[in-house]
Amino acid sequence: MQMGKVLVVTSGKGGVGKTTSTAALGAALARGGENVVVIDFDVGLRNLDLVMGAERRVVFDLINVVQGDAKLAQALIRDKRIDTLSLLPASQTRDKDALTIEGVDKVIAELKEKFDWVICDSPAGIERGALLAMRNADLAVVVTNPEVSSVRDSDRIIGMLDSKTLRAERGERIEKHLLVTRYDAGRAARNEMLKVEDVLEILSIPLLGIIPESEEVLKASNVGSPVTLNNPNSAPSRAYFEAARRLKGELVDVVIPIQRGGLFGRLFGRRVA
Repeated sequence: MQMGKVLVVTSGKGGVGKTTSTAALGAALARGGENVVVIDFDVGLRNLDLVMGAERRVVFDLINVVQGDAKLAQALIRDKRIDTLSLLPASQTRDKDALTIEGVDKVIAELKEKFDWVICDSPAGIERGALLAMRNADLAVVVTNPEVSSVRDSDRIIGMLDSKTLRAERGERIEKHLLVTRYDAGRAARNEMLKVEDVLEILSIPLLGIIPESEEVLKASNVGSPVTLNNPNSAPSRAYFEAARRLKGELVDVVIPIQRGGLFGRLFGRRVA
């Protein structure tokens, strides 16, 4: 039997768009016919349920399942818009230390039997929660904004993915992808933010996608919907849909938004034609 893939969405810095990216990619994969569960590892802060529009439906959470107070089936919330998309929420009231390695491993193993994709929304930083979120990952999406501090923190996370995961312990490679969020071509042209090539030069992992800066992302979060469902034709949604296809192994050219009468530059490998 084919087991599901475990994907961690991670970053060093907070506020770069991990949770919105988890929801958007999860919904895009589910739209593409995959059976997907998204898990919120951010114990105490819990935002994924809000972005998914499921906050009023949370009864049990990840910690309840880990501690045996609830069965996995009781804690999973099926999305009302797409029935191949589910959410396992985090606890808002419990302590981070309530998550145990054994408990998380058991939950992930169970989810891999039920879903094609198990997407873990990691808390920011390099704390215990982030380590638990990445521990079982087969592949990782490293989310970064095109600014120096965000990129530097992402570099540390890449180091952790290569040393602190189960795959790393077994001497195996973890597949890593870079997702650049909040990209503004005008500001990059004026050197107010890093260009995509600069970010790739520093982090040197394959580029999964470039999500342009857009009010659509915030609008979608405010109404409790992944942007890929809320406005599928918007620029960020199209970028997320293409990123989801790349995660599935499809070869789709990455488009770098450039400021020239709305034209796009295509990125082949590293070179912009």
